[in-house]
Amino acid sequence: MVFQDYALFPHMNVLDNIAYPLRVRKVSKAERRKVATDTAGELSLNGLLERRPGQLSGGQQQRVALARAIATRPEVLLLDEPLSNLDARLRLEARTFLKELQRELGITSVFVTHDQAEALALADRIAVMKDGKIQQVGTPREIFHAPANEFVASFIAPTP
Repeated sequence: MVFQDYALFPHMNVLDNIAYPLRVRKVSKAERRKVATDTAGELSLNGLLERRPGQLSGGQQQRVALARAIATRPEVLLLDEPLSNLDARLRLEARTFLKELQRELGITSVFVTHDQAEALALADRIAVMKDGKIQQVGTPREIFHAPANEFVASFIAPTP
C-alpha cells in the first residue's frame, strides 16, 4: 500500500525504507539489500539510497513509497491518493510514471483519487462512489461519455 502522506520512516535511509517490508517478512539481510537496490534502480532512486526522507523532494519521497510497496512484488497495489501532496508539475510527471510502472509490472492497482483528470488518465476501469456506494463502474470512456446518473456526470465533468 502507498499512503497519501507516503508514511516513510524518517530515521531510516531510502534503502532501509524500501527494505522494511522484507525485513518484517524475515528475508535475509543480503537478499533485502539486493531486492531494495534493484527496486530502487527500477524507480531511478540509485543515487539517493543513503539519504533520509527529509532530504528528498516530494516526488522522490513518492517513488520511495512506491518502491517499498513493490519490493515484495504484491499481486495488488493499493494507492491512497499518492499524488495529492505533489505540485501540479510533479503530479503530471508522476501520473505518467505510475501508468508506465503499472503496465511494466503487470500489477493490479487500486488507485483512490478525488481528481477526475487523474482517474481518467490512469485508469483502465473506474468506480465512481458517493457516500460509500458505487454509482458506476466502467472504462474511462464509458464513464465520461455515458454517465449512469447526474452525480457521475457532475463528478467526472464538473462545470466551471
